[in-house]
Amino acid sequence: MLTRVSEQSQQRVVIAGAGLAGVQTAVQLREQGWEGAVTLLGAEPHRPYDRPPLSKDILLGKAGASEFEVDFRALGIELLTGCPVTALRPADREVDTPGGPVGYDHCVLATGAEPLALPGTARDPDAFLLRTLDDAHRLRRVLDKRRDVVAVGAGWIGAEFATAARAAGCRVTVVEAAAQPLAGALPAAVTEPMRQWYADAGAELLTSRTVTAVRKGAVELADGRLLPADAALIGIGSRPATAWLTGSGIPLTPDGSVRADARLRAGVPGVHAVGDCASFPSARYGSRMLVHHWDNALQGPRTVAAGILGRDALHDPVPYFWSEQFGRTVQYAGHRGEGDELVWRGSPADASWSVCWLRDGVLRALLAVDRPRDLAQGRRLIERATALDQARAADPAVPLKSAAR
Repeated sequence: MLTRVSEQSQQRVVIAGAGLAGVQTAVQLREQGWEGAVTLLGAEPHRPYDRPPLSKDILLGKAGASEFEVDFRALGIELLTGCPVTALRPADREVDTPGGPVGYDHCVLATGAEPLALPGTARDPDAFLLRTLDDAHRLRRVLDKRRDVVAVGAGWIGAEFATAARAAGCRVTVVEAAAQPLAGALPAAVTEPMRQWYADAGAELLTSRTVTAVRKGAVELADGRLLPADAALIGIGSRPATAWLTGSGIPLTPDGSVRADARLRAGVPGVHAVGDCASFPSARYGSRMLVHHWDNALQGPRTVAAGILGRDALHDPVPYFWSEQFGRTVQYAGHRGEGDELVWRGSPADASWSVCWLRDGVLRALLAVDRPRDLAQGRRLIERATALDQARAADPAVPLKSAAR
């Protein structure tokens, strides 16, 4: 049943987290017609900003804070910065903050994710994380000095940091515990050719190596080697920022994410969860998904706002993300699984190429390197569960949409 306007005007939605997912939830509530109060609680002292530029232009000093272009006052959204949420008490319909409890009729959990740190490096002044605007500013000062830097982890963040550090004139070493870059995201057959990107950019990539300590002026490897390092970026992954939900009754999965349902309800009356802190069941892929990417945080708020307004909406998008590294734009759409067949479109020796993953002939996922048209067409084909002619899909001269059967 739709929530009547007269009821809405007496109710308040409290959104815990002022990143993309939280801000978009507030905006979607207004756009979809919510007439009640909306309070947005942000842990950082800054006005809400977009995160992708942190590892790109902001890190190089080419852009400012990348604040969201949202007029919170005009939309009637109460924005409280520097106000972290410390606990959720569903029985009282309240969240706790340093300034006292805040009551709600509906609560949206949008606290995102937090980067993982190596043991013993949390208080090391030479070890850096890259998740917040303040993190980016601290790292920018390091890059400005054109020093020796080490990136621990050759994932998306490690590659983007290495790209920025080389552009700034730093000597860069990237250390990865797995045998190839992006090992947690893509298979070795696809990522092994990316090893050359590091060499071409003048960055040293060390794989199958583990870091044991970050010291003053050096990073120590398990084999005893010391890498010169005026700073070390720790880019070994992230986890949902949900520790504050302990004791709340909100169900969490083993990976720490809120166990949301297909409507992004959080398992407790009046509470939804969205963005990096929440996993959801995907009928499209037949599994529970935890997607730590910008596009998921953009799409989920539509479902949450609809649910608060009493409308039935499901969240099951085709995952999508992009990365800019070593002069290339890398885009990925979909979700690959064990047994999916890999089809190359072009060669990784070429300036641009793509890879498709098919299951029973149906396109399930696609990786595109400087082939934006493949990505745009492939994303639509994945959404429609389209079967492809494999021979035509393997021909990079054939538009991907023309390979549909």
